[in-house]
Amino acid sequence: MHKPKYLYKSEKDLMAYEFISEGPKGSIKKVIQYCETSIKNVYNLGFGDFDEITNTISDLTITNNDDSIKVLTTVASTVYSFLNKYPDAWIFAAGSTSARTRLYRIGISNNLMDIKQDFEVYGLTKEGVWADFIKDESYEAFLITKKGNTFAI
Repeated sequence: MHKPKYLYKSEKDLMAYEFISEGPKGSIKKVIQYCETSIKNVYNLGFGDFDEITNTISDLTITNNDDSIKVLTTVASTVYSFLNKYPDAWIFAAGSTSARTRLYRIGISNNLMDIKQDFEVYGLTKEGVWADFIKDESYEAFLITKKGNTFAI
């Protein structure tokens, strides 16, 4: 993906990343976390605004900082970083709302040719079935892994 993105910092284990969104609403700290799930090699991708007061991440905040493409490109760049360190991992992603899940689907659809050069992408259908991601189809969640990993979910 060759779009502008923010520089980010990460922990040594590459399980957490942070960057600053810059726009008309000011400088807003964003955090991306990869958390192990109960399924071996499957990690949940969590993302949102960092609240300095509560020391928590809000995945429901609507920032409207006029940089959503740059923010999503930054999140996507951490997928490359994470999967380079953990090549057998599968990343699970779903929006905190249906609108956000739709935004993620649009982002994947708009960059699918680039994404598929390096990754396998699956979508969870309304029927609860994981299927190869098809551009502009509706999905409840997404799975991504490095190309060549065997589908094991």
